[in-house]
Parts: sequence; structure tokens; C-alpha cells
Amino acid sequence: MGVCQRKIAVHDLEVGMFVSDLDRPWHQTPFPIQGFHIRSQDDIRALVSHCKWVAIDVAETRDSVELTKIVRPAFGTKGRRRGEGREELNLPPLSIREPVTYRTVTTLKREMKASNGLLEDAGVALDGLYQAFATDGIKDLRPVAAVISKMVSSVVRQPDALLWLSRIRQHDDHVYRHALNTSVWALVCGRQLGLNEGLLNHLGLGCLLSQVGKTRLPAELLSREGQLVPEEYALYRTYVEKGMAMLEDSGLSRAVLSVVQGHRERHNGSGFPEGVRGDRIPLLAKIAGLAEFFESLIEPRESFAEPMTPAKAVTLLYDMRNIEFQGDLVESFIQAIGIYPTGSLVELTDGQRGIVVSPSAKRRLWPRVMVMTDRYHAPLKAAKVVDLAKYNESRAAAEILAIKECLAHGTDGLDPAGYDVASSESRWSLSRLISR
Repeated sequence: MGVCQRKIAVHDLEVGMFVSDLDRPWHQTPFPIQGFHIRSQDDIRALVSHCKWVAIDVAETRDSVELTKIVRPAFGTKGRRRGEGREELNLPPLSIREPVTYRTVTTLKREMKASNGLLEDAGVALDGLYQAFATDGIKDLRPVAAVISKMVSSVVRQPDALLWLSRIRQHDDHVYRHALNTSVWALVCGRQLGLNEGLLNHLGLGCLLSQVGKTRLPAELLSREGQLVPEEYALYRTYVEKGMAMLEDSGLSRAVLSVVQGHRERHNGSGFPEGVRGDRIPLLAKIAGLAEFFESLIEPRESFAEPMTPAKAVTLLYDMRNIEFQGDLVESFIQAIGIYPTGSLVELTDGQRGIVVSPSAKRRLWPRVMVMTDRYHAPLKAAKVVDLAKYNESRAAAEILAIKECLAHGTDGLDPAGYDVASSESRWSLSRLISR
């Protein structure tokens, strides 16, 4: 028994069907994935509003054709009730006032060179600021604000470069790394939403400052973040209020402070410090909260369990839409970072292994991958960048090269810093860029 596609009018769709193709390009619709199960009437209504027909996957038998779920869905969690029964909260779609449409105006190679020292500068600025907060010294926010302005400019020009550098860069202090990476995820999402550069600056600065309250918590407590007993977690939750108190007389804009105050609030009211929900959470705080949560899922921590692969974290976010995070915001975030986000370690269907360099806007299951091993997992002397979308463009189904699975953080032989990247368009040394 195999699986084939069947064309069907959208008005004939039913809950449980698996939609594998549309009558228009996926990137022209709000659907964040290429292939998904219909879980509700809302999904059907969304398809009706954008398409006239779709293709569904069906199982072939000798006597009949019946609906089936694919063995390994590209998205979603099989056999588990979405949200584990938690309350869903549906709001009207997000409305961005005068959204900006950004165009990528430079290459990944060029932007990586231009922004190579940016994250290091951000780390230095954050280090100085957090040390000042910890010792009650003079707080000068200007270096951090200047770095954020440069980060915004980089993401506006080319969203993948800074994201790539943040994913492969190591930082000794978890709090700094967490704040930096959160800000990059948030800026990439904000760009996708069309926020203007002023709002992006507020968003990025708020993310960098969102963790300052943790300087008032015991270091031992922070070292076990995520493994706290109820009494410890009650103390941990106070870091947001502590941070707001520390920034009270800083002269920061209300928009920046709203990110600091609201980044741990949740769509269904399950967050802290105030437990507000839905449209009472400011938009910038919603974006920051989503980015911060995603980073917490995938970041490696000493003495912690193995982090999620980015692809699994994306799946979890999708299952949490309209529960802990607003649904269309989750979809915009996934559209921005891809189903296989930058930095994902992957194995291809032919056995080669590598790391995702950047997503493809039009074919989200086929990103650009830097291949670092052969099909027998032996390291290559020189890495190569394969654009799966271009590679598969004119190939037959049997010849398609795709991602077979995501691999765990730290998989042997997959250290991008040790390779020169070669592609049909450019060649550059990642190890040289990272070590500068």
C-alpha cells in the first residue's frame, strides 16, 4: 500500500485529512508549513478563504482509496491531543499599522563579514551593563542601544546572517547568550511581520534587557533554571519585577519597558508576573515571549537534558498556537525561521549530514544545507552548500534530496567552525569568520 495525491475542492475537505499541496504557492498563504493535517473547522475555513482546491494524501489499496495520515507528518504531534486539553483563546488576526515590506539587499557571505563582530560587541556591552546592575554602578545604556541599532540594520539587510552567527557562536555566560539569541530570533520575526525599524529597535533592546532582573537572583538558582521546586520557582518568577524596578529611572521608552515586563506573559493567561492574557499583552512583548521560549527549548545548557532539535521546537510551538502564544504570531514566526531553522543539524535522505544555513521562503522543507559528511558520515575535507530547493527543481521524485531527520546537538563530525564553505555562488571560511 502506497500514498498518492488526490485533488479535492476545498468545500469537500474534512477534519483529519492531510493537505499536501495547494493551488497556489505556499508562501502566498498564511500556512506556515508545506503539508499539514486539518485539525479543526477553522483550518478548513482558512483553506476556503485562500484556495479553490488542494491535494490531499490518500492511501492506495487494490479495492479502494481511503484517507490516511502519512507515516511521519512534517508537522504536528501524532496521537496527542493538541495543547493537552488546555484552553484555547482565539483573537482577530494581528494588524500591523503601516507594515514595511523588507527586501534582502545583500548576500549571506557579505553580511556575515559585515556583522561578524557585532555579537561580540553586543556581548561586551551587555557584560558591562549587567555588571553595573549587579554592583549598583552607573548604568549606561548607550552602548547596548548602539549595538541593537546595528543588529536591526543587519537583519533588515539580510535576516539569515546574524541568525547564523548567533546559532554557532559560543558564549560562556548563559544569561548573556540567552538574551542575545532571543533578540535575534525576535528581530527576524519582527522583520517578517513588517515592523518598522523604530519598533525593531524597541523590540531588540527590550529583549537584551529582559534578563537584567536575573542579576538579583542567586547564581545557584539560575544554574538549575528549569529544574526548580515550587518554592524556588516562586523566587525565580520575581526576576521580571526586579528587572522593571532596576530600569525604572533609566529613561527607556514605554515600548522597551513593555517587552521587559511582558515577555513572560502568555496568551492564555498562564504566564507571569501579572497573568494577563490575549490582547492585553503588547505586541512587542508577545514577539519577545515567543522568541525567548523558542530559544529556551533549543539552547544547550551544562547539566541539563539534551536540548530539543529546532525542528521539534517548531512543532511544539505549532501545537501551542492560540494556547500559550497567539496563533497567527506563531505562524509568522515559523514563516520567518523555517521548519528547519538556521543552525539545525540534519541528515539528508542520501545519508549526508550537515547544518541548515538558511531557510527557503518558497519551499520550506528544502532549505540551504552546509554538508559536512559523506553518506557514510565520514567528515568531508571541504564542506559544500546545497540549496535543496534549487537542487530538486527539475528532478524526478525518485531523485529528490531532502531532509530525513534532525540530529541532536553536538553530533560528532558536525562542527561548522572547522570548514571552508564552498557553493556554486561563493566560498568563504566560517572558521575564519567566527574566530575574528
